Amino acid sequence: MSDNLLELTRLESKIAADRSLPLLQSNLVFGEGNPDCEAMFVGEAPGMNEDRLRRPFVGRGGQLLDEMMKSIGWRRGDVYITNIVKRRPPENRDPLPKEIEAYKPYLTRQIEIIKPKIIITLGRFAMNYFLPEAKIMRDHGNIFKSENYLIFPVLHPAAALRSPQKMMFLLKEDFKKLPNILKGDLVPEIITSAVSIGPARIAKPTPEKEKQQGLF
Repeated sequence: MSDNLLELTRLESKIAADRSLPLLQSNLVFGEGNPDCEAMFVGEAPGMNEDRLRRPFVGRGGQLLDEMMKSIGWRRGDVYITNIVKRRPPENRDPLPKEIEAYKPYLTRQIEIIKPKIIITLGRFAMNYFLPEAKIMRDHGNIFKSENYLIFPVLHPAAALRSPQKMMFLLKEDFKKLPNILKGDLVPEIITSAVSIGPARIAKPTPEKEKQQGLF
């Protein structure tokens, strides 16, 4: 067992024992995947299928996520997948601010243990957790930089399923960038100067790079 896996196992036991957390009527969906990965996916909260199986992203949205990863040569075993809130809100409603805040220390610790190069946020809630001022239709597919990792917002797979023609195209195009981001091919072109957006920084190309921006 790797050190990271051991630490994550301890953290899962700790969160399972924390009876002060909200949503205790639902099952704990801690996360799964490679504890030593470079890419970490973060969604908002488990749904009905995730609650039943105690695994993240296993419904139709999860199947689409698997397809998107397969299209770029990735597998679930290559990445780590989790959510901000670790238990299902009733009727799949949006997580409340107090619920997000309650689970925040556990997500923070997951990230500290895994130390990913990039966090791919799935949907608006996950994006705004890291980038409070970002807008999903404006900022998806852009690379943001925090102190310790890159943040790459993409549309939620469930949103792509609801509007398959436009959203599916955007989701596929964003996923195509991921291998090159990890290799470092896109970062020097996109992250050249930055302005503050919440706790992270969004890239703003310098004038001499603007013509190249269309390539991405």
